[in-house]
Amino acid sequence: MTRSRLDSFFGVTQAGSTLRLEALAGATTFLAMAYIVFVNPAVLSQTGMDFGAVFTATCLASAIATLIMALVANYPIALAPGMGQNFFFVAAVAGMGLTWQQALAAVFLAGVAFIALTLSRARTLIIASIPESLKAAIAAGIGLLIAFIGLAGAGIVQPNPGGLLRLGALRTAPVALCVVGLVLTVALAARGIGGALLAGIGAATALALGLGLAEFHGVISAPPSLAPTFMQLDLPGALTVGALPAVLVFFYMALFDAIGTLVAVGQQAGLMKEGRLVRGERALAADACGTVVGSCLGTSTVTAYVESAAGVQAGARTGLAGLVTAGLFLMTLIFSPLVKMVGDGPAARAITAPALILVGSMMARSLTRVAWDDLTEALPAFLVLIGIPLSFSIGDGIALGVIAYPVVKVLAGRWREAPWLMYVLAAAFLARYLLIA
Repeated sequence: MTRSRLDSFFGVTQAGSTLRLEALAGATTFLAMAYIVFVNPAVLSQTGMDFGAVFTATCLASAIATLIMALVANYPIALAPGMGQNFFFVAAVAGMGLTWQQALAAVFLAGVAFIALTLSRARTLIIASIPESLKAAIAAGIGLLIAFIGLAGAGIVQPNPGGLLRLGALRTAPVALCVVGLVLTVALAARGIGGALLAGIGAATALALGLGLAEFHGVISAPPSLAPTFMQLDLPGALTVGALPAVLVFFYMALFDAIGTLVAVGQQAGLMKEGRLVRGERALAADACGTVVGSCLGTSTVTAYVESAAGVQAGARTGLAGLVTAGLFLMTLIFSPLVKMVGDGPAARAITAPALILVGSMMARSLTRVAWDDLTEALPAFLVLIGIPLSFSIGDGIALGVIAYPVVKVLAGRWREAPWLMYVLAAAFLARYLLIA
């Protein structure tokens, strides 16, 4: 496809972007989330799944789902197996007595239910019913989560023995690498230089190699076989009373993680118009399809990634950036040694930390849209804001605000101001926490 046809198909110029910016931004998104192709196999292999097969499934599922999002919805949002969902996958196997084949089938069933809900347009109604203050808090809360992931990955913040957080040893090599990368990235971004985040990641990688903080693993390797996990779903085993709670939790996590991420990144990319996502139904359908595809290939729930905000900050506005990200996920299959240099290990997380910290700070600007002088709007928004990073879960953080919003409105005698769907969602969240462990 020629450059002009690419521009026309994705509407790059119309969106105020350029082909070069989209390509750089797509690469930035990929680098910011490349860690998942190594972390996900390490997590899921704890259930007995083949590490190499999960690695291949992760790359393929991420590429296919991101490609669907790019071509169908024209969104600069990448998808991959979600952090949090993969840990629950392990918990479902260990704590609920399921096999990993049953857990894959539970993910599949949750994805099918997800698609059905999308076709009914109920998910779009949910997004439209979330008050503006909560939407703004969701975006800022995810920004705090992104920044926290960056700070923790570089070792700037660390857990105390008692469970609380504290500053890490600031004279360590990963912290120094993060600081240098952050200073360079901020300097370039403040001067309006395109691709600042990618340039910062590249410079930090080169510095890490020079200081011996990153290990060169080679260039090319053959991709592992997908056979051990491909179409290994145990559907009869998932259609049992014992497996039903796992299906419901997978569905809940996929639904609200996706809504939170699409709203937050969509606002940053200018895809929210009058409280609604432009082409929202298509984006939601692409997200749902990703989960189904991923479960068939052999991985946990595939969902929209908050790290896409790094690409949006770098200039991504259309699906062309997603097309680049999808292509890089496919290339990862044979160039995994190079990607591992950036996306694996404590020092490697410090390389991407500056981009995450900067993006998190940018997303916090949405807090100006919260009606802080109105307690019935401010308190639920605040609970979302702190709930997302403190619980390390987008879905759980959103739940705090959704439950609090109608409660506070009722206490203030202003119950009519809360959309009826907020009462339904609040009840659903309460049922989830009270009835499902």
